[in-house]
Amino acid sequence: MVFKAIILVGGPSRGTRFRPLSLDVPKPLFPVAGHPIIWHHLEALSKVEELQEVLLVGFYEDKVLERFIEDSSRDFPQINIRYLREYQSLGTAGGLYHFRDEIQRGNPEQVFVLNADVACSLPLNEMIKFHNTHRGLCTILGTKVNREEANKFGCLVAKPDSREVYHYVEKPESFVSDLISCGIYLFDCAIFNEMKKAMYNKTNQVDQDQFQELDAKLRLEQDILRTLADARKLYVYETKDLWMQIKTAGSAVPANALYLAQYQKNNKDRLLKNEPDGPEIVGCVYKHPSAIIDPSAKIGPNVTIGNRVIIGKGVRIKDSIILDNAEIKNNGCILNSIIGWDSKVGHWTRVEGTPTSNHATSITQNGIKIQSIAILAKGVSVKDEIIIRNCIVLPHKELKTSCHNEILMFVFHFYSF
Repeated sequence: MVFKAIILVGGPSRGTRFRPLSLDVPKPLFPVAGHPIIWHHLEALSKVEELQEVLLVGFYEDKVLERFIEDSSRDFPQINIRYLREYQSLGTAGGLYHFRDEIQRGNPEQVFVLNADVACSLPLNEMIKFHNTHRGLCTILGTKVNREEANKFGCLVAKPDSREVYHYVEKPESFVSDLISCGIYLFDCAIFNEMKKAMYNKTNQVDQDQFQELDAKLRLEQDILRTLADARKLYVYETKDLWMQIKTAGSAVPANALYLAQYQKNNKDRLLKNEPDGPEIVGCVYKHPSAIIDPSAKIGPNVTIGNRVIIGKGVRIKDSIILDNAEIKNNGCILNSIIGWDSKVGHWTRVEGTPTSNHATSITQNGIKIQSIAILAKGVSVKDEIIIRNCIVLPHKELKTSCHNEILMFVFHFYSF
């Protein structure tokens, strides 16, 4: 059986909640556990036999993804990786329908569709086995969440025995189910006939109502999945593993912890180990080979240290991401934080955030900064003996005094991302 896969990467008009990190790199390429977010998707897809090609679909400029595709093609030489650029945002299903001929080239029988902004174990082979046991057009990966958080997602109601979904609603106003969509799908290629019907229905509805404007976007969630559920062609494969959406910049920290835990389970050789003359390592820690850590430092758990990072004497880092070329000077303390590219944290300085819910989607409430992961964007400099707590600091700011629960702005350049 021949497979293809599509990763929906979105484009520059999205990702505003991921600022200030998305000012310098598009969210799908932000590194967690040492690799861009969608690299982890590719790694999971590389384990699917007979998967020929992965298509990235979005509306970034081509050059934004060129380097990533080149690097990933070397990491996964068995997969052909290409980018298909939409002329504008067409919706989560619109891009699939627009490129239907390219997707069906080579006659794949089944197609994976993965949203870029999710982190999980991606049990794709298990989904294939389950999909081949029923007669539906789609198997959707689902998971259980707390009842209070369920209405932030697409909610599924399924038969307990067959797992046939008979009701789907996107972000309901009231409680429907604690079983939600993970944003990972396996479709038969006959799904393009359903998309054609959905596009026809949209156009026909506008023709009948002269006061209604045509909505050019075709949405997978509202326009396709709900129809499949009504037609009894949608099934759910439930995962018990951890899953989360990567919406805000701070959500990269729990996503980092999730993938580090996956390394501990399946790829222990990627994690840093305690050595006789090395720093103290607690739990799961990933370090780029070029990073330098003083032997007196204590690192972990759930820490990723990027390229050419320098960690000084007596430094303590926990539940954090330290990005390329950052420097943490002697006796600094970094907790629940992201330290941006080229940033410098002074001697005896403390940068500390507050752990957030895996499904938190906002950083302010009633106009006031709420407690969250602390983030220093690119090129931030923090002087010695300063405390930065629950703050988001925009690029190239120099901090000379302590601050708490603030969004600190400075003059910076907006990038094309």
